[in-house]
Amino acid sequence: MSEAEAQTRAARGPGARGLGARLWEYQAERFPVFKHGALIVAFGASAVCLSALLRGAAPSWLAVVVAVSVLFGFFFQLRVADEHKDNEDDTKYRPERPVPRGLVTLKELRGVAIAVAVLQVGLTVLLDWTLIVLLLAVWGWLAIMTKEFFVPEWLKARPLIYMVSHMAIMPLIDLYATACDWWPAGYALHEGFGLTLGAFLLLSLVNGSAIEIARKCWAPEQEREGVETYSKLWKPGPSGVAVMGIVLVGLALSAFINVRSGAGIWFLGVLLLVSAWAAWCAIDYAGTPTPKTAKAIETASGVFVLCNYLLLGVLPLAAALWLT
Repeated sequence: MSEAEAQTRAARGPGARGLGARLWEYQAERFPVFKHGALIVAFGASAVCLSALLRGAAPSWLAVVVAVSVLFGFFFQLRVADEHKDNEDDTKYRPERPVPRGLVTLKELRGVAIAVAVLQVGLTVLLDWTLIVLLLAVWGWLAIMTKEFFVPEWLKARPLIYMVSHMAIMPLIDLYATACDWWPAGYALHEGFGLTLGAFLLLSLVNGSAIEIARKCWAPEQEREGVETYSKLWKPGPSGVAVMGIVLVGLALSAFINVRSGAGIWFLGVLLLVSAWAAWCAIDYAGTPTPKTAKAIETASGVFVLCNYLLLGVLPLAAALWLT
């Protein structure tokens, strides 16, 4: 969107159009439903399906629907939290973004996030009211994360610790999603089941880190004042190498989970191919940081994560049920 268009829309004020129309425009820019939705659906469905696969059972449709829906709400709430956390910098350096230019207000976004929370509670209670404990755990981490763990300056001076502390919410979200299957079933976290599930929770942290770093790997000519990127903090070469390393760690975890769940060699083979492609894109960016390779590393990391989830839970369970 051009600066002139942004100024024109800001001049109309947030009330010039209905909230629904403005939220739809907001999501297209800051939380694209269909783009993010594919990853969220794969994430939630994979968590439930992997848990069921490890139990040797079929998951309920309600468990899948609740996991995916509640996870979608979590990621939207994360976006709203980021809008509040970054509002000062956005207003100063990125005035074209929806909140600074007046498309939506922080109060409106808070209202929607609260409405989403009510729906999350309702869905959780519908499945198993005791799962509220895990819902509160995610919200609790989100709350202190929004406050930068009450040490904002210390964290911002340590980018790696900052990223890990924020990505740590991913295993919590993953724990909720897997619990949608095993918690209502009363399945105990015995050694074998718990170990594989733990690896899957760790994989969600790795996958989140891969996407987070890759989307902030820019070409030198794309860098902007006031916008923190890993390519600016670490330089493009180390940033690309970091993404490659994370992809390889993710592959190791995926292979472990694949073997433990009995998913099969064909699924592992596809994981190897996708991981090799993502690693190659990361190294290509590290050696030649251009807008094209920057886009490629971001795309490859997203495809890597999407395939990870589909090939670990959803597709192996579908194949197992089909063959029985």
